[in-house]
Amino acid sequence: MTDPVAHAVAILKQGGVIAYPTEHCFGLGCDPSKEQAVRRVLEIKQRRADQGLILIAADLDQIGRHADIEASPIKPQILKSWPGPVTWLLPAHETVPRWIRGQHSTVAMRVTDHPTANQLCALFGAAIVSTSANRHGQPALLTGNDVVAEMGDEVDFVLDEPVGGAAAPSQILDGVTGERLR
Repeated sequence: MTDPVAHAVAILKQGGVIAYPTEHCFGLGCDPSKEQAVRRVLEIKQRRADQGLILIAADLDQIGRHADIEASPIKPQILKSWPGPVTWLLPAHETVPRWIRGQHSTVAMRVTDHPTANQLCALFGAAIVSTSANRHGQPALLTGNDVVAEMGDEVDFVLDEPVGGAAAPSQILDGVTGERLR
């Protein structure tokens, strides 16, 4: 059988939507450069486009393609938190589309320490969309079976591996002030 992570990467590259494990729960993901895929994620999630989405990455190089981490006065604090379940709102490069950043001038990013999610980004060669795999306002889904039961064939593939040990969703912090937003 094909390696499930490689299969998920192939689906991402074709513009598909996948569900995959993160530090706390399953996430919905796609290639952030494919507007139609991002719109599908938002539709599945029942989430407004103006809110923006989180991108997860395997490393700082992938972060730097979307955000200007050098512009942050708290860069050492950011770097100390990664990899890990901490998402930072960073100044977005002009090339980051509105369908990712929503109504904001920032982009929400983290370097994931979940081994499967990190491998997924590494093999994909870029950051991917990461929003919790649940309908907006509903409880997080913690297993591949939960995702299938809730979303059925709305997603193209479920990368069914265990979620990490985080007790809560990632913190979201302002990359300029350090203020905790979630």
